[in-house]
Formats: sequence, structure tokens, C-alpha cells
Amino acid sequence: MRITLAAGAVLAVLATQVAAQSREVPAKPLPVPDTVSPQMQKLVGAPLNPSYNQIPATNDEWKKQIRGVEEATAKGLPALREALKVSVEPTTLDGVKAYIVTPANIPPQNKNRLLVHVHGGCFASFAGESGTVEAIYMAGFGGFKVISVDYRTPPDHPYPAPLDDAMTAWKAATKMANPKNMAIFGSSAGGNLTLAMVLRAKQDGLPLPAAIAPGTPMSDLTGAGDSFQTNAMVDNVLVAYGANCDKRAALYTAGHDLKDPLLSPVYGDMKGFPPAILTTGTRDLLLSNTVRVHRKLRQAGVEASLQVYEGQSHAHYYRDVTAPESREAFTEIAQFFDRHLGK
Repeated sequence: MRITLAAGAVLAVLATQVAAQSREVPAKPLPVPDTVSPQMQKLVGAPLNPSYNQIPATNDEWKKQIRGVEEATAKGLPALREALKVSVEPTTLDGVKAYIVTPANIPPQNKNRLLVHVHGGCFASFAGESGTVEAIYMAGFGGFKVISVDYRTPPDHPYPAPLDDAMTAWKAATKMANPKNMAIFGSSAGGNLTLAMVLRAKQDGLPLPAAIAPGTPMSDLTGAGDSFQTNAMVDNVLVAYGANCDKRAALYTAGHDLKDPLLSPVYGDMKGFPPAILTTGTRDLLLSNTVRVHRKLRQAGVEASLQVYEGQSHAHYYRDVTAPESREAFTEIAQFFDRHLGK
């Protein structure tokens, strides 16, 4: 009888634990925080990205949607370059298209330094010059020369083509500067590719950068992570897992195992990684993706800094060049690079 009672007690505890695995959260208004700048308040208070639930049915429809966003982004580039006093010139690196992004004034300590940028866009968007936005922010606020890689994109060029292009560009860039004076950075899909590039460089025995800055990285394409639930419909950029961005990512993964570390780097071996600075926000759908990479790096004994910005959704830190939070985020990254890059 005592065994039966004990078993019953265990079952009761287990039932309670299962019930506690999820809980209802009451609907409530979500005010814009007054603890951020007016510019950031405008971004935080914006309506949900209208294209988040617009899922094209064919590759041609995807291309049309993507081209529209790229063209709209490109229209704002001249003003952005002027605001940050940056020039952009096309180039090729062993056959891979890229852009050289150069600030008007490079401080003495950065004369021999070079950054490699891999753009975001859920792997499929921001081909051509439209992919240079974040590189312009980094060059302008940080005072670095930057190579922004214009990697091939799906649906025509799924995995591993974008990563292959990024690695070709990295190898070519290491002939232009000492890897000890170089860093790799990028946000969203660019954060994923930044991490994947280091994993691939380790795998292939290539030189590693002296530091990396994966911003709000798409580090786990399987959808695991707490903030996919807690920040769903709160992040006004990505909005929810399984929406437009993840459908674009599916064009990239093209049926491959999503737990492959070169696709979801959080599952990779991060021992021996260079120092890293990661950036996210409290409303970012990928907050957990970012936090989990930070913890994985720390568990591997890697120096890693995590900056989390108040109220920000996905990559809000490079959505408004006039926002003080934008300058702050890229200044933090620049200072981190300055501590770790040779001169």
C-alpha cells in the first residue's frame, strides 16, 4: 500500500510540474517606454511590420517582394552616407561581390584595421548596395574601413552559397590586412553568418578574426528559445516565429538539418572563438537566441559581452541614425574592437 501511495504522490507531483510548464498570460496594453529617446520611442511604438504575415507562394513572388524592400532601402542610402560621412565603392574579392565602406576620417589606431560585414535580411534580402546599411553605421560611428560582403542569396542560391561567399571574401580580406587586426560583424542573418564563419574557419584551419560582433543573431533556426514565446507579437519587426523572416530563412536552409551548427550556430563548438560582443533588446524576438549564444561562449571560456537595450525590437539599433541608442550601440562595439584588435 505504501508503494502505491508513494507512486500516487509522484504522479501528482509530475502532473503539477506538467501543468506548470505553461501558463496563461492575460491580455494587456503594452505602453511605449519613456525610458528611451524620442527617436527610439517612435520605433518602439510603430505598428507591426505589415509584411510579417505576407508569405509569397512562389519563388518569383518572393523575388518581387524582396526586390521591393531592397529598392526602398537603397533610396535612403545617400542620406545615410552623408549623415555619417561615409563613402561606398563596389569591388570583388576572388569573384565575390562586395562593397568597400570607408569613413571620411579614420583615426590613427584604425589605419591598419579592417572589418568584414555580413548583412542581415533573413538570408534572402538586401542583396546589392541595400545590404550596406549596418556597415555604414559601423564605419561612420566606429571609424573603421569595412568590407560588406554582397553574398549570393536564395531562392536562387540557397545554403551553402551565402556562407561559401562569405568565406571566400574572408580569405581574400586576410590578404589585405593581418587577421589580428580584423573583426567580423553582422546582425540577424548576418549574426548567424558571423558565427558560422568562425565555425567554418575553425573547421577549415583558416585564420580567425581578433573579435566578432554578432548582433541579435538568428542562431537557432529550429525555433527553440523562450523569447520566441514571450516576445511574439511584441517585437514589431520580426513579430513571430514562423512568419515572413523564417520563411525566407527556409529558402536558405532548403531542407537541410536545422541543427547543423553551420545553420544554427548555437549548437556548434565555440571553444577557441575570438572575443565577442552581442547586441539585442528587451522586445527582440531573438533575445533568447542572443542570450543563449552569450552563455554558450562563456561556458566555452570565451570572453563575451552582452548588451541589451531598453525597449528595442529586432535590430532597432540601426533603424534611425539620429537615435542616441544607435551611436551608443556602435560606439560600444567599436570600443570592444579597439580593445581586441591589433594596430
